[in-house]
Amino acid sequence: MRESHPLIFVVQEHTSRHHHFDLRLARHGVLKSWAVPKGMPDQPGERRLAVATEDHPIEYAGFEGTISDGEYGAGTVAVWDHGVYEPLVWEDEKIEVVLAGEKLQGRYALVRFPKGGEAAWLIVRARD
Repeated sequence: MRESHPLIFVVQEHTSRHHHFDLRLARHGVLKSWAVPKGMPDQPGERRLAVATEDHPIEYAGFEGTISDGEYGAGTVAVWDHGVYEPLVWEDEKIEVVLAGEKLQGRYALVRFPKGGEAAWLIVRARD
């Protein structure tokens, strides 16, 4: 199925109860999303936990601001990086993309991590 939206990605820094980064990949009209507690890996072979979260609307890719106390995700959100991506593999257990952002460049793989629970993935900075 061909995408009708550009294949954009965004990484948002989210300062809430637990500081983390949110990786969002546009797919089928929504942003597929993962919380990455320790930030995106930057060295080839480096792995980090990524926890799948609910899909977000495409329009959320540019969101920066404060989510009010009492609301889901309360805290501040800032765009840390953004750009476009090329999907290499998109399967139930593995997603591999090439990111072309301002900070992030190159291949990244998301791989399901069953030992971590249903929503757990590992994000790996792959060798280019």
